[in-house]
Amino acid sequence: MPYRPSLRQLEYVLAVHDLQHFGRAADRCGVSQPTLSVQVAQIEQSVGVPLFERTSAAVVTTPAGEMLARTARLVLATVDETLNELARQTAALGGTMRLGTPPTFGPYFLPHLLPGLHERYPDLQLYIREDSPAALEASVAEGALDCSLGPAPERPGLTFRRIGVEAIYLGVPADHPLARRASVKAAMLKGERLLTLGRGHRLLENVRHLAELSGARIVEDFEGTSLDAIRQMVSIGMGLSLFPELYARAEFRETDNVKLLRIEDWNERREVGFSWRDKSGRERHYRTLAETAVIAAQQLGIGEESGL
Repeated sequence: MPYRPSLRQLEYVLAVHDLQHFGRAADRCGVSQPTLSVQVAQIEQSVGVPLFERTSAAVVTTPAGEMLARTARLVLATVDETLNELARQTAALGGTMRLGTPPTFGPYFLPHLLPGLHERYPDLQLYIREDSPAALEASVAEGALDCSLGPAPERPGLTFRRIGVEAIYLGVPADHPLARRASVKAAMLKGERLLTLGRGHRLLENVRHLAELSGARIVEDFEGTSLDAIRQMVSIGMGLSLFPELYARAEFRETDNVKLLRIEDWNERREVGFSWRDKSGRERHYRTLAETAVIAAQQLGIGEESGL
């Protein structure tokens, strides 16, 4: 049988990888530094490659260490999920859950979900992290996050439960000739400049699809870091852009220098929902969470019974 490090040894490797320091890693794991160092050295000796380069100034993870740390994170997350599920098989949704959400959706949906969720499941503790959809998918797949709330994932190995669909609007400067209209056809955007969020955001793909259909061109020398930044750039005439429904409802005002339009012959919308690792030990909990979110989405008018 090939050598297999223990779960405790995997915790040591992951701590050194994350903190890049043996002393701090030992403190996090609740052991002495010599104990942790001996255990890490035992793994290195058994597998025949160094996991970390040790110098007087720093600890650097080797490629082999990076590979083992990724596996350790996923293995430990899976074990934690399984043990949590075994302990709560007859209990309501509770415990700790690490939830990721993109800044283009979470801040506009969670205030409508969390109060009712907390009232119904008071023992549930949610730790929320914002990042791009692509980064969140990777974190869920690797075990750094339990689940994510946002656009449908593209990464394999994730289960998706749709809770609703957002419309996508075109934002144009208030003094743009198109601003006099309530809607436009895609062909009317030919030659227009389209602003977009950076890589990892699903809205970038929507902008690309619209550019291909309409003949508009994407501003290649700038990728926005937030929808707020994009909205301000549209307001001063630097281009047009796309905005999802909940963001538009929350952030746009009649007095803004940006007008929102519908695109008549472009039917792309944004599916949103919960994602988690396939066959996760807490799948029952994630589905319960998603069912609660469906109700909030329906109340907001983007849910399964609100025009899908």
